[in-house]
Amino acid sequence: QVQLVESGGGLVQAGGSLRLSCAASGSIASVRSMGWYRQAPGKQRELVAMITSGGGTNYADSVKGRFTISGDIRENTVYLQMNSLNHEDTAVYYCAQEAKQFGAFIYRLYWGQGTQVTVTS
Repeated sequence: QVQLVESGGGLVQAGGSLRLSCAASGSIASVRSMGWYRQAPGKQRELVAMITSGGGTNYADSVKGRFTISGDIRENTVYLQMNSLNHEDTAVYYCAQEAKQFGAFIYRLYWGQGTQVTVTS
C-alpha cells in the first residue's frame, strides 16, 4: 500500500500565504508525478499543480503566479507554497502521487486524506 499524509492547511486571511506539505510512504517502486488537487463545496476535484519525475511542473490557470509546487520525487515529498490567497482558493486540498508499487504492472493514482484551506475576508 501507499500512504500520503498532508499537513499545513488552516485558516488564513485573504492576501495571506500557506505552505502545504505531503509525504508518501509504503511499497513504492516508481513514481511518475506528485501533485495537489482541490475540491471546493459543490464543485469537482481539480488539479492545482503537479511536478513530474523529470522536474516539469504544471499549474491550473487560476493559481499561476501565486502558487509554487516543489519537492523531491525520489524522496516522495511535495510542497505547495500558496501566496496571495483569495476566497476562491478555499477548498480541501489533496496530495496525489502517480506511482507503481513493487510487484505491480501499472501505475495508479494514490490520494491523501485531504487538508482544509479556508481563506477569510
